[in-house]
Amino acid sequence: MLNYKRAALEIKDVGFYNSILDDIERLLGKRKLSADEIEIVLKENSEILNSYKQLNVEYNLSNIHLKNIDTKELDSECQKEADEINKNLDTLKELEPYTLDFEQSSTLVIIFSIEFFVLFSVQYFIVLLDLKEWQMLIYSIFASSVLIAWWYAKREAKKFETNSKKYEKLYDKTLKLIDKAEKKGCFKKEDFYIDKSDEHV
Repeated sequence: MLNYKRAALEIKDVGFYNSILDDIERLLGKRKLSADEIEIVLKENSEILNSYKQLNVEYNLSNIHLKNIDTKELDSECQKEADEINKNLDTLKELEPYTLDFEQSSTLVIIFSIEFFVLFSVQYFIVLLDLKEWQMLIYSIFASSVLIAWWYAKREAKKFETNSKKYEKLYDKTLKLIDKAEKKGCFKKEDFYIDKSDEHV
């Protein structure tokens, strides 16, 4: 459901994707690339495509470049299929943040930030407030917070892994449903592509 033409144009024209454009230019050994050349690289090089997708998810931009299908003018059989596709698209958008590598997610950054704050507080209480007689208790609290953070990070990592698998399965299922509906003549996928992101305007 990624619109390769849109992705290629964004990489070519939007400064946000300059690092990806640099990678493509290095790969092809030339500068001033056309959108068609970039599109070919995206289709043939999964590593660069994944960099594009990851960057979008990190900044809460969707890689699902397909809006919900308008069902008003469809017959009942096509309408049923379009409703299922629309439902799947909504679910995919909810699951999309979990396609990000957990190590690069904001959740992990928040956990580390809280632990850093706790460590700073421990030092503050012991040194600046002269609470040396309480230092064992304070360090015990800090150690407990590290264990809690570790447990929470493991739980979140598992959640990311589970939801990422759900996303992949549903994505493949939805693509097949779209292809099936297109072959029946219900609609053309291209008619529902989102050509550009408002965030880039």
